[in-house]
Amino acid sequence: MKDAHTQEVIPFATLQFVGTNTGMVTDAEGAYVFDLTAIPADSLLVRVMGYQRTVMFVDRNLRDQTINFEISRGDVSLKQYEVKANVNFALILLRHIIRRKPENNYERLESYKYEIYNKLELDIKNLNTIKLSRNRFTKPFSFILKNIDSTTEAQPFLPVFLTESISDYYFQRSPKKTKEVIKASRTSGLDNESVTKFLGGMYQNINVYDNFIPVFDKSFVSPISNSGAVFYNYRITDTQYVHHHRFIKMNFEPRRKGENVFVGELWVQDSTFAIQKMSMSVPGDANINFVRKVSLVQEFKPFRDSSRWYLAKDKFIVDFWTPSPKPTKTIDFIGRKTTTYSDFVANDTAATNIFTEKRYPQNIVVADSARNRPDSFWASNRHESLSVNEQAIYKMVDTLQKMPLFQKYSNTIRFLATGYKPFGPLEWGPYFYLFSQNRLEGFRVRLDLGTTPQFHKDLYLNGYLAYGFGDDRFKGKLSALWLLKRHPRMYVYGSFTRDLDNGATYYDEVGTDNIFSLAIRKPNVPQKFMLIDEKRAEFYKEYYSGFSHHFSLVHKQFLPFDPLPAASLYPHHGNGLDPMTNMEVAVKLRYAFREEFLEGNYYRFSLGSKYPIVEIKYAVGVQGIMKSNYHYHKAGVTVSDQVKLPPFGSLYYNVFGGKIFGPAMPYTLLEVHPGNEIYYYNKYAFNMMNRFEFLSDEYAGFNIEHTLGSGIFNYIPLVRKLKFRQFWTAKGIIGKLSDDNKALNLDHGYPFKTLQGNPYLEVGTGIENILKFIRVDFVWRLAPRPLPDEAYERRFGIFGSFKLQF
Repeated sequence: MKDAHTQEVIPFATLQFVGTNTGMVTDAEGAYVFDLTAIPADSLLVRVMGYQRTVMFVDRNLRDQTINFEISRGDVSLKQYEVKANVNFALILLRHIIRRKPENNYERLESYKYEIYNKLELDIKNLNTIKLSRNRFTKPFSFILKNIDSTTEAQPFLPVFLTESISDYYFQRSPKKTKEVIKASRTSGLDNESVTKFLGGMYQNINVYDNFIPVFDKSFVSPISNSGAVFYNYRITDTQYVHHHRFIKMNFEPRRKGENVFVGELWVQDSTFAIQKMSMSVPGDANINFVRKVSLVQEFKPFRDSSRWYLAKDKFIVDFWTPSPKPTKTIDFIGRKTTTYSDFVANDTAATNIFTEKRYPQNIVVADSARNRPDSFWASNRHESLSVNEQAIYKMVDTLQKMPLFQKYSNTIRFLATGYKPFGPLEWGPYFYLFSQNRLEGFRVRLDLGTTPQFHKDLYLNGYLAYGFGDDRFKGKLSALWLLKRHPRMYVYGSFTRDLDNGATYYDEVGTDNIFSLAIRKPNVPQKFMLIDEKRAEFYKEYYSGFSHHFSLVHKQFLPFDPLPAASLYPHHGNGLDPMTNMEVAVKLRYAFREEFLEGNYYRFSLGSKYPIVEIKYAVGVQGIMKSNYHYHKAGVTVSDQVKLPPFGSLYYNVFGGKIFGPAMPYTLLEVHPGNEIYYYNKYAFNMMNRFEFLSDEYAGFNIEHTLGSGIFNYIPLVRKLKFRQFWTAKGIIGKLSDDNKALNLDHGYPFKTLQGNPYLEVGTGIENILKFIRVDFVWRLAPRPLPDEAYERRFGIFGSFKLQF
């Protein structure tokens, strides 16, 4: 007897021959045997609380036969089984479980270690095998259809990806430390160390004793949360004795639709109130994208004396769906993550000595030999054997990787998704920079080229050449990145750029130099352009602690275009010096404790940190070298974090401030607060502020975004099915400008303004997850109010953006 989705054994199920009184209950392993002189009926019914009633055909003429049941969860409400009583004993049991959570939670131990075997498989469902074998595009790959598994599920599936890892996991409670040493890793089609870490045992690791359980980027209320009775209905549905210990089965279901909760059951030992097994699924009306079904299973075993239990097995199964104009013909994917734990050791120096080992400085370490283990190692060390289909995945993927046609298809998909097209040691892209248009350059073309790991695995050369037909000028950039060390990261970087600034700053996500921003500019807002001639050199070094320092030497020459003030309006500070040229030496210190990354060939993508990220920057202007005209000091600090607030979504905040010390300087060297002049929402800019609207030499601000999840939409029945999500935002900044800088920059033909005594504030709300990826923001500018002659400065705006998320 198995669950059709998780393939987990279902114990103590009730079996009955239809229309008779003949029946029995399966054992703890889900097995059953009928010893009958005659088969009393031609069908056998199985009943399990929380599952659909399932009937299987029985051949009455066949004496010996095996009938395997795979049953699916149903939408049967516990209210149908409600017994009228003054006391709900399930709530009493829940209170006992909650009261004993501190004792039963395995993370209460001072330290522990165990070996983890982790297996992740990706399968494809709903394949039309006949059509695929005849289609001229897929016919060359029809050999993979031989691997289709039609034995374990009613609906055949094709295994296409498999990864395994074996690692040692260490935990210390005070001070809290964790470490995973991956001893062996085997991945079909991929050989990337950061992917190996991401697919190891620590990611998506859950603990049912926590009040909230992560499912992708959402937090779901645990069935044994301290506030579980607010979110769930409970019923005791069974009691069984196993090895002289009594276990109680309790089913749970959501109290309300659309909330981030589970449906399922748990088995609990009645003496210790420790969880023996928890099986739960995400209801179909939960607000998660691209997912049909999610199931989680955790199984615990007693450690030596039966008073302590440890995690023995962990399963995470997801059915993904792909958007299609014909819903009945979608191709679905099934992800199956199975993790088993063995060799558990608690409160022993074997679990704590690892934290002083200098060989393992990182939180997750991949051993040098991990990706080169022979088949004999896996055969003797994996915790459970692979099926025939799983074994065939490695061979199938290896064959595909060697097929030129498969490489061609893969590169085409990669080009459409990323914008880059490789040609051996070189790559072209991204394609969305190829054409653009603006009032200064007119029609603009741009060609980007870069190197690939075939040229050099640690040296990345990149550049582009652009030409504007309106101003008849060439622009371009050349850059070089040399990775001296990847873990922890250390590199040197150099670049030369001569191009328009295009509206892209440190804060901005979207510049104007692409084909997508042409049609979404705000009306009646003049474009501002500045040609920048920049020479840059950088050195970056990171430490295992999460601390890093970044040194830079930058020389810039600015050439503003109308309507921005020209260089001739600003004084020279010496012979041969240029008022729009400066050289700056800067250091940025950054602390991001346990920040994780997913690495590409040269650059990496941050997966964030559970802790606040702090950045401090200090810069000095160097006067008299290469026409540099100014000597100044700049200091700035930023603190940001993404905080989970279950069950009320998540909160992003960024607080920042800075000050510039020095003589009067042109606006190019002051803090020009980031505005947004297109209708694509920018998370890091002030969307109702124009570019070059406000200047400061001393400033402080904040940026807050609170994502609520379903919010009020969960209480509107017709809207609930659309799975809209609600959020609110607030951004503000206050600034000052010295009298010298006011005299130099204000009231000289361009309407620069200062925020002194009149802070900027905008608030917003909106709807995201429209059609799964569209977001609409409604933003109000509360202060400062625009003057009567500033008609182009609106107080309200509607912005759109795209955001793919679960």
